[in-house]
Amino acid sequence: MSDAVKLIAFAGSTRKESYNRRVVEIAAEGARAAGAEVQVLNLKDFDIPFYDPDLEAVEGMPPGVKKLRDLFVESDGYLIAAPEYNGSMPGLLKNALDWVSRPAPGETQTTLRAFRGKVAGIMSASPGPWGGVRGLAHLRQILSGIFVLVVAEQLAVPNAADAFEPHGALKNAAYHAMLEAIGKRVAHLAKAMKEN
Repeated sequence: MSDAVKLIAFAGSTRKESYNRRVVEIAAEGARAAGAEVQVLNLKDFDIPFYDPDLEAVEGMPPGVKKLRDLFVESDGYLIAAPEYNGSMPGLLKNALDWVSRPAPGETQTTLRAFRGKVAGIMSASPGPWGGVRGLAHLRQILSGIFVLVVAEQLAVPNAADAFEPHGALKNAAYHAMLEAIGKRVAHLAKAMKEN
């Protein structure tokens, strides 16, 4: 069994040219520099229906959701970039978290293996002047409520349509460094928690 910290990184947007995909990839670089193994996911690759308790009662957890949940369980933490839709996080991301937080047999809402004892770093990018900061507040509240330790550092990149160089780096070097620092912070905390 590897002692390396394993993280998953993903954006709450599946748009091909997603700004949030770009920022989470920068944070993933920082986590890798700190020694973590990082798998960058696209939620589009998982068949995630709208959460429906009747569907769950009849068919159980859908295969795509189970695949995603297994990745959460196997990881030590997450890097999540969340676009802001109408002042909150997008429905796609909320729906994925709702499904993954369903208790497996033998679990309760306070012992979820996909979340309890894990570390998360959150970030956002938005074409607007606030960068998605309002949505991050909701994401932080939800993750904390399912016993994820969300690092204090976060970044909301404003005016995202003009924020990136053609090769993907942020034009603002301080923002770029902050995203990398969030990745490193998550990797270091996840390692410390894994060792205790």
